[in-house]
Amino acid sequence: MISPTSALAPQETSDSLPLKAVLWDMDGTLVDTEPYWIAAETALVQAHGGQWSQEQAFSLVGNALDDSARVLQGAGVDLSVREIIDHLSNTVIAGIRKEVPWRPGARELLADLRNNNVRCALVTMSERHLAAEVVAALDEEYFEFLVTGDEVTHGKPHPEPYLVAVEKLQLTDPNLTLLHCAALEDSVPGVASALASGMATIAVPNAVPLGEDARRTTWDTLVGKTHDDVQAVLAVHAASVGAAL
Repeated sequence: MISPTSALAPQETSDSLPLKAVLWDMDGTLVDTEPYWIAAETALVQAHGGQWSQEQAFSLVGNALDDSARVLQGAGVDLSVREIIDHLSNTVIAGIRKEVPWRPGARELLADLRNNNVRCALVTMSERHLAAEVVAALDEEYFEFLVTGDEVTHGKPHPEPYLVAVEKLQLTDPNLTLLHCAALEDSVPGVASALASGMATIAVPNAVPLGEDARRTTWDTLVGKTHDDVQAVLAVHAASVGAAL
């Protein structure tokens, strides 16, 4: 596993450092599927005789699915972790097949990044079969690859998902470092994961408000955001890392 910290290459400065890759969270960032998840959780808990509050539902946003499943077991769901994950995922997939709730500005930013030769990958705690449904609904192949919750040992908020993504990017660009990458996230666990990896992190809060944190950039929306906006965030992050070295 690569180190969560990186230095600037000798020939690069924080101002000249190019944005090479943007790593996207899916649920809540690319698509507004959180209402699908919450409805599925609520129906499942109630079917097992329990009650599920909005506060409880929001506490699971962005978490690894196996962790969420264990919380649901604690709320009275008498199923295995695997059964809970399968039930929730299949319910969300059914919702996506009826309507994909794209987040405002997300597809436009994806297109602009591609037009500027920036690589994009999806880093999500949803499992591959669900993520594939969302990716297939895009009009272009924007994502080079997916890192999904069923393919990592430690889910968000651990940095592993983002570090795995960077390792994959480095297979075809050995000169790429964490400082060439930015992450887009909406949840507390997701932001924590991206920050822990050491890369520039942009939070776009959705279902759950995020507290103040000077280590990240916060955008109210992706609407109107472009490659240049992400590049500017990257430059500020690289400068802060360079100053700390």
